[in-house]
Amino acid sequence: MDNNDILIRLRYALDIKNTEMVEIFKLGNVEVSKDEVLKVLTKSPDSYDDDEEEIENDDQIKVNNSMLESFLNGFIIFKRGKQEPKPGQPETPTMPVKTNESVNNMLLKKLKIALSLTSEDMLDILDKAGITVTKGEMGAILRKEGHKNYKQCGDKYARNFLKGLAVKYRG
Repeated sequence: MDNNDILIRLRYALDIKNTEMVEIFKLGNVEVSKDEVLKVLTKSPDSYDDDEEEIENDDQIKVNNSMLESFLNGFIIFKRGKQEPKPGQPETPTMPVKTNESVNNMLLKKLKIALSLTSEDMLDILDKAGITVTKGEMGAILRKEGHKNYKQCGDKYARNFLKGLAVKYRG
């Protein structure tokens, strides 16, 4: 599952409008126009193929990890409001996503924050998608990379979490 697919599924699950997408990107310090958002949300015809050969497509803008992280940071601000740093406390730098495998972990963590979900809420969402995850496994997925109990979140869990969000928010 690539980053464009994540944004397409997230937009559908939470019923986010194009103008809201532009605003969320702006809150995440990424300037995009409405036309560029449409190009980001375009599914490439080769996205279902397993071969890694990239075909250039003028109708699609590929979303890299930092752009996805900026969108998710903007989504947190969009949903919860801007958090002012405490006096004397430096602004916390964003932790760049190190590997493509850790994108799914970041996605779940940031959606948990943005939507004010508890671990039980996340387990219920996965259950609605037909996936059973224990509380311990969820805790391991939400841990910081490098922690001894950290577990990478696979595409299957991330895809089903987005599917469960669609069931919860769209009915």
